[in-house]
Amino acid sequence: MSFPYKVILKSGKDASVERRHPWVFSGAIKKIKDENGREAEPSEGDVVAVTNNKDKFLGAGHYAGGSIAVRLLTFEEVNDFGVDFFTTKFKRAYQLRETLGLTKNDSTNIFRFIHAEGDGLPGLIIDHYAGSLVVQAHSIGMHMAKDIIAGALKEVFGDDLRSIYYKSKETLPKEYEVEDHYLYQTKTGKGKAVEYDCLYDIDWVKGQKTGFFVDQRENRKLIADYSKGKNVLNTFCYSGGFSIAALKAGANLVHSVDSSAKAIDLTDINVKLNEVEERHESFVSDTFKFFEHQASENYDIIILDPPAFAKHVRVKHNAVQGYKRLNATALRFIQPGGILFTFSCSQVVDQKLFYNTVMAAAIQVGREVKVLHHLTQPADHPVSIFHPEGEYLKGLVVQVW
Repeated sequence: MSFPYKVILKSGKDASVERRHPWVFSGAIKKIKDENGREAEPSEGDVVAVTNNKDKFLGAGHYAGGSIAVRLLTFEEVNDFGVDFFTTKFKRAYQLRETLGLTKNDSTNIFRFIHAEGDGLPGLIIDHYAGSLVVQAHSIGMHMAKDIIAGALKEVFGDDLRSIYYKSKETLPKEYEVEDHYLYQTKTGKGKAVEYDCLYDIDWVKGQKTGFFVDQRENRKLIADYSKGKNVLNTFCYSGGFSIAALKAGANLVHSVDSSAKAIDLTDINVKLNEVEERHESFVSDTFKFFEHQASENYDIIILDPPAFAKHVRVKHNAVQGYKRLNATALRFIQPGGILFTFSCSQVVDQKLFYNTVMAAAIQVGREVKVLHHLTQPADHPVSIFHPEGEYLKGLVVQVW
């Protein structure tokens, strides 16, 4: 493929790309030339080749222009980034989900199909809900390729595909004025979205992210193993995923808490869908205020799954203090012998720091805490071994005395 631009790296700054890390940082760039050999500045989303200072081809991808200047889609010389390129990538991703038993599964048809760098496609997220795909671009390059992506998805999923919904308005810069819309729709209505026999009404049009937090699937399955006959508190519940899993597994009662009335409406819809209303109560409340004013002190299981407290390194300290306060509060309320499921999806808070933060909370409240499980994202959210930054979800299951 003849690329319109060539990004030339400084001597000694090519090692990470040689090791197949998919990001090129702006500080590593020596110069950029157009196809006529003149120095130039690509537009955001343009396709560029990346070479070392001796003109050795290293990879190609989308130009972004920020701190992460290039997101690499390939380390091989390719003919073009058209439908065939994406179809090849998608077939490989499909094969992984097939190996995981997710593609033809009557008890679970909710899964992540493309996980950005983990599937070799930085800037692209695609989630699957009962034959409907929700596509989310996190780069202008992927936004510009959305129709090509839709064509490749049709090729891979064939007659099993109900619809493709493009949802990138909130993930791309405001100046691009992107509107969410259907790229493809052949079957009217929604399919029955199911996860380990729990039913969910997924609202990908109005809901957060792509409509559901797919990354907690295996952790919801785990909580079902602990929930029979238990009193459960699910904080930051969103659409009630953990609540439904606990109720279907035979929890004695489940309280669902979220500060968003819209989230509680979604939870109540899913509770009704699964016909478990008699053992459930929902609360529109800030979690800390709920603990202070409304929580009973007889919870056998508490779930803490807050939104990211830190999205940037500069606020990491404040985030750690927030996690410590939240976990200390829950540890004070839980029954002796109770189980705490606690999570962080803040990428800048790594697994060791999160572990130490929960330990600090346990020391603060003076309770004995035993670690039962270390949790992370499921296998349909793969992490490239060359891109450890892709491991973002971390969690602990602890018993409290």
